[in-house]
Amino acid sequence: MDIINVSVGARKADIAKCKADVLAVGMFSDDKKPAGFAAQIDKKLKGAIAKMMKLGDFKAKANATTVVYTNGAIAATRVLLVGLGERKKVTFESMRKVAASAANQAVAMQAKTLAVAIHQACEKQFDLEKLAQAIAEGVYFGAYRWDEYVTKEENGHSKKLSVELVDSGAANMRHIEKGVRIGAVIGQTQSFARTVANQPANVINPAALADIAKKTARETKGLTCTVFDEKQLKQKKMGAILAVGMGSVNKPRLIVLKYNCGKAKAKTVALVGKAITFDSGGISIKPSQGMEDMKFDKSGGVAVMATLKAAAQLKLPINVLGLIPSAENMPSGSSSRPGDIVRTFSGKTVEFQNTDAEGRMVLCDAIAYAVKQKVDAIVDIATLTGACMVALGKYKAGLMSNNDTLVEKLEKAADASGEAVWHLPSGDEYLDEMKSKVADLKNIGSRWGGACNAAAFIGQFAGDIPWAHIDMAGVDLFDSPKSYTSVGSSGYGVRLLAYYLLNM
Repeated sequence: MDIINVSVGARKADIAKCKADVLAVGMFSDDKKPAGFAAQIDKKLKGAIAKMMKLGDFKAKANATTVVYTNGAIAATRVLLVGLGERKKVTFESMRKVAASAANQAVAMQAKTLAVAIHQACEKQFDLEKLAQAIAEGVYFGAYRWDEYVTKEENGHSKKLSVELVDSGAANMRHIEKGVRIGAVIGQTQSFARTVANQPANVINPAALADIAKKTARETKGLTCTVFDEKQLKQKKMGAILAVGMGSVNKPRLIVLKYNCGKAKAKTVALVGKAITFDSGGISIKPSQGMEDMKFDKSGGVAVMATLKAAAQLKLPINVLGLIPSAENMPSGSSSRPGDIVRTFSGKTVEFQNTDAEGRMVLCDAIAYAVKQKVDAIVDIATLTGACMVALGKYKAGLMSNNDTLVEKLEKAADASGEAVWHLPSGDEYLDEMKSKVADLKNIGSRWGGACNAAAFIGQFAGDIPWAHIDMAGVDLFDSPKSYTSVGSSGYGVRLLAYYLLNM
């Protein structure tokens, strides 16, 4: 599905003799002149970089880029200077974005080959394997484009980009190669998630998403897929998922992906992702402005699918159950109505007070199903509430949980992956907001603390199992291009969940 075929590897080579359309070199903003590896390249280029810095044409601010043409002085056709920002502020995430900016610029220049040496500026500051992993992930992120429905012949980029992290040290290469292998898997699966999430609702409905999951399982060793259609959902009494999908001609599905590591005493983690392939709001219909972005309401489920794929490819020593409840939330004569009461898979009853609060409904059946499978932990992820975006903006996802240890593990994964979270409460006071006068629960509380109320509702279906909820509303897409990425799906959640599993 990916529009640009990106490959990332590692190679031991003398940088000056490394043939490439573009050679990416990192520089710090607090260096007054080329230093370290940049100084070596500058010497080959007869002071061209130093002159540019003296003129103030390149200040090496984070993610800034500029091109120096080599005119045959080294094997690479161009040197792409990439700003690393201040040395003391450099992190794995900032290096990930720097790599993404370099790849983004290389694609824009229609380069076919990119040699990356940005790690050499700060290889002594970081674990080289983890640094190489972050750079590989960043390369995929920045090189990504989604324009398969644009019919013009020239779309401004090549269809293939071959990238190599280049270093002349044999000892370094062992660490770099290992990091690149892991980073490439995570980068590829995140690109896969972005492509699926970007697809419009007339292309991907619940059945089509289930077909993608089945195809992914067929192509990925160690991964299996089972799909429950509307008849099976009815037999299993998954009333919440069915209620959300009642108004659409495209009937709901529950996609069940399993990765089994084959180890007898391995723990099992359930990942649950909301996949509303289009969310009109149902009878409680949304305003028309911005409704086109409701195709992204499947992003949580897509992130879970991609993470299962990554877990299998990395052969992680842990079992993972991926549950993706998928429906299309549409208004029609058969839609659920405000005031309807639904019996969920858990046996609890829920009063619909707003059909646009549908994500928590599909999640509650899937989470209750995970409990029945006796998993060791449950993490759900969803573009759930506008309230979370009001609280945290477009920079962090909300994290709510019934278990402090699980929160710590997810916060650690967030720090390492660069996919930020912020711990929010979801205790009994929020649950009180979700109690109905005519059923066990209602699906919406007051206007205050909406993200916390929703999490308290969902937590009622996890029982005593360690459970965490990630509300990724606001971080699921880029509505304008950045120096390090193009518009559309962010693929949020793939790196976060993959790092969480890797750390286990």
